[in-house]
Amino acid sequence: MTTYKRYLYNPFAIAVGFCVVLVAIFAVLWILVPPPPKVIEMATGFPTGLYYQFGERLKEEVAKDGVSLEVKATGGTIDNLGLLNDPKSGVNFAMVQGGVADVSKYPNLVSIAGMFYEPIWVWYREPGFKSEGGRLQVLSQLKGKRVAIGNEGSGTLALSTALMKISGIKENEIHGEKLKPDQALTKLSNGELDAVFIVAAAEAPILKKFYEVPGIRLMNFDQADAYTRNLPYLSKVNVPRGLLSIEYDIPRQDIQVIAPTATLVTHDNVSPAMISLMLSASYDILKSYSRLQKPGEFPSSVGMDFPLHADAEIYLKDGPSFLHRHLPFWTAVWVGRFVKIVIPLLVIFIPLFTYIPSAKNFLLRLKLAQVYAELRELEKNAYDPDQKDRKRMDLDEIERRVNNIKVSMMDSKELYDLKSHVGDVRARLKHLYS
Repeated sequence: MTTYKRYLYNPFAIAVGFCVVLVAIFAVLWILVPPPPKVIEMATGFPTGLYYQFGERLKEEVAKDGVSLEVKATGGTIDNLGLLNDPKSGVNFAMVQGGVADVSKYPNLVSIAGMFYEPIWVWYREPGFKSEGGRLQVLSQLKGKRVAIGNEGSGTLALSTALMKISGIKENEIHGEKLKPDQALTKLSNGELDAVFIVAAAEAPILKKFYEVPGIRLMNFDQADAYTRNLPYLSKVNVPRGLLSIEYDIPRQDIQVIAPTATLVTHDNVSPAMISLMLSASYDILKSYSRLQKPGEFPSSVGMDFPLHADAEIYLKDGPSFLHRHLPFWTAVWVGRFVKIVIPLLVIFIPLFTYIPSAKNFLLRLKLAQVYAELRELEKNAYDPDQKDRKRMDLDEIERRVNNIKVSMMDSKELYDLKSHVGDVRARLKHLYS
């Protein structure tokens, strides 16, 4: 017990204890604010699609900041959502086609930004629509036709289904086939299909394979405005003649198509540093990425199914943070992490600084209390003559320590009172032992 009391009255022990508590709190906060991962995985789509190509471009950009991005080929949007929603998949980000997801099934997912328009192109064989003058202008003309509506797990299937439903086309009114783009292209070339739905950006490699197929054209959506009013996630996009290919004159006239927005989606607990990294890389890529977009139109905060992450909203509005604007990525990450830890510590400990005078007085009182406790011990058994020499030596040691105590002018009275009391004890012991 005496040993514990000695530490209790020792200001140095109290200071050490305070530092230990401070370090412990810092360590706990350091663990609670983990650094962003250096290896991330992104679900995209078919290797022939623009999702995959966009992922490859992102991979190159983020590698400059020391982050490794693994691009995962998938069947499309539905597959991507399933992977992103599965904690065991390891997927951190995914490209998602607007209008496909049932948001209520994925409450933990958020959008980072819309990246580019992804029009729905309807390629059709002119001979299949002879009764309509060889032109496909409204989707109701597809009744009774052989149509590729997209493969399982793809955004194309989800969107084509939604468009046919709103167009009043029942499932049994067309000969729909769920095919991958390459499979649909082969059947269209062989005359086994009348039309093919495909959702892809204008630069998607898969579209180039359609250019050389004889006797096919691109549908002009005469009802584009009506579709965009009824399905808000769609936008009307004007495609000038020859935009897809000047060489093949595709399309052969100005047309209008409808397009969802391809969105980069992630988990709601994503590191803000990762948002900054991905958006910064996206800006560099999208400066001249798509021929259908207006300058500065993407990345965008519109046309998304999932709610926009708060940090992404700030970035899209104000640009990168001060740290990421002026420091290398990982330097900004570690400085930002340190700041996030120090600020809570300051909030905790700054109020304590106002109590420094009281703490100082408390420490002085501890010192004095320790001396008074020792004086009290000296006076115990004071009548025992066998302890006379021991008592005098202890008193000499106490007096020496008291004389070495340094106090401020305001605390001088307490020190001189103690010295007086030490003198009183010496006088009583002298009287008893004389």
